[in-house]
Amino acid sequence: MKHLVYNIQNKIKQFKTILLITCFASFGTAQELNKIPLPENLEQGYPRIYISQSEKKDLQKTIKKEAWAQEVLSGIHKRIDEHVERHVGDPEWMVSRLMMYWKTRATNVYINGIYYSHADGEAPVPTVRFTGSRDNTTNYAMPDLEDILPYMDDERGLYLRNKTKEGRPLEWVDQSKTGGQIHRHNQRILGLARDASFLYWLEEDERFAKFAFDVFDTYTMGMYYRNEPIDLLNGHIQTLVGLECFQVIHESSLISISELYDFLHQYIEKNYPDKIKIYDATIKKWNDQIIKNGVPQNNWNLHQAKVILKAGMVLKDNKFYEDGKGREYYMDYILNVTSPRQWSTTKFLDYGYDKNNGVWAECPGYSFGVTKDLTHFINDFDNTFDHNILPYMPVMDKAVKVLPQYLFPNGQTVAFGDSNYGGLSTSAISDMIRTAQKNGDEVLEKEFTGMYRLFSQDSRSSNRGRRPRANISSFFASKPLELNPKYPKGNLGDYITQTFYAPNVSWHVQRMGQGKNGMMVSLNGSLGNHMHANGINMELYGKGFVQGADPGKGAGYLQPIYLEYYSQFPAHNTVMVDGASSYTEMLSYHAFDLMGQYPKSEQKEGYYTDITYSDVFFLEPETRSDQSRLVSIVKTGETTGYYVDVFRSKKQRKGDKFHDYYYHNLGQSMQIMDASGKPLNLTTSEEMGFAGGHLYALDYMWDKKSIKTSEDYQAEWKIDMPEGEDDVFMNLWMQGTEGREVFSIKSPPNKAFRGNGGLPYEVSKSPYLTLTARQHGEAWEHPFISIYEPFTSSEGKSIQSISSFEDENGSSEFVGLNIKHKSGREDIVFSLANQQKVNYKSITTDATYTLVANETNGDWVVFIGNGKEVTAKGYSIFNIRNRECCFETAER
Repeated sequence: MKHLVYNIQNKIKQFKTILLITCFASFGTAQELNKIPLPENLEQGYPRIYISQSEKKDLQKTIKKEAWAQEVLSGIHKRIDEHVERHVGDPEWMVSRLMMYWKTRATNVYINGIYYSHADGEAPVPTVRFTGSRDNTTNYAMPDLEDILPYMDDERGLYLRNKTKEGRPLEWVDQSKTGGQIHRHNQRILGLARDASFLYWLEEDERFAKFAFDVFDTYTMGMYYRNEPIDLLNGHIQTLVGLECFQVIHESSLISISELYDFLHQYIEKNYPDKIKIYDATIKKWNDQIIKNGVPQNNWNLHQAKVILKAGMVLKDNKFYEDGKGREYYMDYILNVTSPRQWSTTKFLDYGYDKNNGVWAECPGYSFGVTKDLTHFINDFDNTFDHNILPYMPVMDKAVKVLPQYLFPNGQTVAFGDSNYGGLSTSAISDMIRTAQKNGDEVLEKEFTGMYRLFSQDSRSSNRGRRPRANISSFFASKPLELNPKYPKGNLGDYITQTFYAPNVSWHVQRMGQGKNGMMVSLNGSLGNHMHANGINMELYGKGFVQGADPGKGAGYLQPIYLEYYSQFPAHNTVMVDGASSYTEMLSYHAFDLMGQYPKSEQKEGYYTDITYSDVFFLEPETRSDQSRLVSIVKTGETTGYYVDVFRSKKQRKGDKFHDYYYHNLGQSMQIMDASGKPLNLTTSEEMGFAGGHLYALDYMWDKKSIKTSEDYQAEWKIDMPEGEDDVFMNLWMQGTEGREVFSIKSPPNKAFRGNGGLPYEVSKSPYLTLTARQHGEAWEHPFISIYEPFTSSEGKSIQSISSFEDENGSSEFVGLNIKHKSGREDIVFSLANQQKVNYKSITTDATYTLVANETNGDWVVFIGNGKEVTAKGYSIFNIRNRECCFETAER
């Protein structure tokens, strides 16, 4: 007996309208309602950042009792003891290795854009040397401490090791060519001094105090006399520059200085009280510089706030300073005050997070970092001041819960933009547990403990097996997490849904299943920060790997290969128009419009599970081209399934020269064949290059071969696994058409996989094997029609053949495919661009996407994506809402 199952997505428009009005009504007062109160009863003594003097005995007991704490303390001693012992007999050795203006004592620093120029002026003491360049890429490296010239300040520059020459010889190099070597070196020495100050406070050995003070005093006095650098070009860099380097977010020396000052304050009060006024003034000047410069609308704002808070915490209260700028001033500033380049925490959250789903408006890698840093900031703030600010940041609940939506079925995260493939960090989840535990919030603790058990690699009752790093912070903020045994593992379906859409970063996901046989396709435009110029970009999963992977950033953001290749269209799985498609990378404003999807984003039940689809539209701005991409997952069995990809592209003003469909796939080999599997005879081609007025990106690609064909063709990539393991493949079938030219290309390596991602070859050093299909003329009525099928050597392909058919009414904007499977199943696929009725045999449809699946036992499925009327299998289906629906018949 046959049953008819009908699933359709409903939209309650009146409710949405009411909700929208309510949101707008409350938005104007959001800032006032969300003002974060400052903590009361602030600690007046020192130390105070991590711990107070009254808590010292408890810490000593913990170290005596806990093995992990003993390991941390031992590790700190191992790192610092030799330097402290040397300092007793030679107090100049370490100090003289700071990078300072030892002889010239310059107060004024001048830069040429992103490069150091020169310095002048004269202070009464040596001053802090500014770093060499905003671009960290350099051929030179700082020598080991023992090889550094003491008191180095020479008109020839710096005496560093040349990494490009055999033996890495020491040689003089102009300061502008040294990247970030100077400030990072100083940060390392300051870190040693900070560690020494902590050990002095803990163990009261004045040798450690003397070492820490000499470094601190030399550096802080030297910074007191330094002025803000001046950009001779009067450029954007003037709004970013700090006192030690080109970007205020990298002024982490101020954190080390503040922590050092905190632990050493009692020693300084006793021995050098007259210097405290200058030390405080230096910290305030440095903090004000970080507030003055920077970028408020992205991760910078948070990184700046973390530095400002640490520095502010070590100051006395407002009332002790004539300008009223003490501890409370800086705390309130980062929480509640907004200035041009440093926003309040509340404004920062309002701007960056989508309150509906918790997605941060940057690429995945940076989004993860912001959420992790914020939860850590909340936890750290609570531990320091006994003041929980999480209730004033309600979006953080969703921001943490949404993280699993970024996951592919193999547990790696999506990696569009400046991101990398890797596992999901559970740091933010553990921070939420810590905050809940500290404040007795059992509901919050239960929820995030369940989530932690679900996604952590170590989901046992605790993570005591993990060794904390040998850092001071490990004693305080990073104690081993204890999980309450009464809270069980959560449900995967609560965190990962079959489709997910994040409009604030122009990102849409379809997925089915987990593990090797799971399927997933991710589409992204270019909206938000750290994005690439990539049009409608696709990441594709198959048989345990993200095979159609994004390339990563490839190099530093200021390097030519990043600017000209990795961030541009040809490096991505997209379509480029006339060899010219491009727009601003990094902070980008080019989103796609979601025209249709199934099921609804974040829908958890009440839908047909074996078909998903999305239909997006993109305006390519450089050539003013309309682009449409329809992608669907069709699951045909427990281990089988395929992807449908229909990409249309045309210039609004006509005059199309050509449209290039790029697809890059992992693997050591790729072959291009005709529909029957016979290799095509491609010949060397120079057509795809910069010559002719095209993008530089094309000249980074090599070994280009092509063939012109109007026949169907296919490409196949092979990941050659070690002996005894199944090889993994991706087969791509494409419909041939008049004006088609097919290219085989080697592209620069994929740089997005850290630690090789479980792949059997060096991905980051191997050519990224690329197929490019060029459609001469427009590609709207001659679209790129693709069927992707991942498979393994033991299973083989499940698709037997693919053929195309035309509309019996002669529509020029129609695509029809007949997909036959080895199982006997037959799928008929319709794709329509203009919603005019088309006919094929007994099927009539006006839908953007229609799929009729016929099983050998008589079961069938009719899927309708964005259509009003379909006739198939003897049924006439009228969809008055013109949305997505699915009919299924099955033997019961």
